[in-house]
Amino acid sequence: MYSDNLLLRPSGPSSLLHKLIVFLALDFALCMSAQAAVPGNQAPNFTGNDSNGKTHSLSDYRGKYVVLEWASQGCPYDQRHYINGSMEAVQRKWTNQDVVWLSIISSAPGQEGFVSSEEENRYIKEMHASPTAAILDPSGTIGRLYGAKTTPHMFVIDPSGKLIYAGAIDDNPTWDLSDHTSARNYVDEALTESMNGRPIQVQSTRPYGCSVKYAY
Repeated sequence: MYSDNLLLRPSGPSSLLHKLIVFLALDFALCMSAQAAVPGNQAPNFTGNDSNGKTHSLSDYRGKYVVLEWASQGCPYDQRHYINGSMEAVQRKWTNQDVVWLSIISSAPGQEGFVSSEEENRYIKEMHASPTAAILDPSGTIGRLYGAKTTPHMFVIDPSGKLIYAGAIDDNPTWDLSDHTSARNYVDEALTESMNGRPIQVQSTRPYGCSVKYAY
């Protein structure tokens, strides 16, 4: 079972204080970076290497829609979307329409969710997933730049480079595989509305899932 390891564990006053300071500093950094990554603003540019060793920069895709998906193989919330096929279906739908879909893994080495290039490529093949690329971000640089908090955490960028959606993938925040509730997919909606010249009805929601396991 995937566990969200608490930073604050009984290990002595000085250790507890140190961990509290680290936690608050990390939370502050995420909040500050997230202020830049809000709908209506230009999406922060980044450069990262994918699981095949290829370098990608967001600026390379100016003129196209881009979806950023923060992912973690071990997270039951993320697993639910892959095991039931919903994540692969929306990936396939939009990459077939020339949308760039970048899965991003910001788990640090030694933390839950960290994977090697080989492990990620094997998972993509097993799940029949269709991202354009899987960006490995073990330093957490890209994740912190966007203030990514959970897996999944989704961002949609339009061809002008503007962020048009940020938040949860849908309105059904559960990891229960037996829950077959019909969900409202916010990513699918944002892309459909924008491509058809309509206003984005939902531009921001609260993300749900497992916490991104950053290095600290």
